[in-house]
Amino acid sequence: MLVENVMTPKDQLVIISPMETVREAIKLMKTHKVRSIIVDKNTEDGAYGLVTFKNILQSIVAEDGDIDLLNVYDIASTPAFSVSTKLDVTYAARMMVHNSIKRLLVLDNNELYGILTMTDIIGILMDSVE
Repeated sequence: MLVENVMTPKDQLVIISPMETVREAIKLMKTHKVRSIIVDKNTEDGAYGLVTFKNILQSIVAEDGDIDLLNVYDIASTPAFSVSTKLDVTYAARMMVHNSIKRLLVLDNNELYGILTMTDIIGILMDSVE
C-alpha cells in the first residue's frame, strides 16, 4: 500500500506561518484538536517544518514559561522528516521506527500533499485484522 492511500491529506491539516507566535500555534492546536501543526515554508525552495507538543514543551522550559518571546520558526523542527506519496507504507513505518518519530510530512517536488502518522498506519493494521 502506498503512502498516498493512507496519509491525511493537505486539506485536513493545520498550517501556520513561521512568523506566528508560539501562543498562536497553541491556540490553533487547541481549536483544531491536533497534536502537531505544519509550518509553512518561507520561500518556494524553502523547507516545511513541524511543531509538536514536545517542541512547545521544550520551548516553555527553555524560556522559563515566556512563550510570547518566541516565534514558530524558533521552535519548529525544520526541515521535517518527509516521504513521497508513492513510497510503500512499510518503508515509511520503518523510517518512523528507526528515527523514533511519529509523523512524516508527505512531499513531492517540495510541495506538501499531506502527513503520515503512526495512527494512520496502525489504523490500516487494525482494519486488516477485522
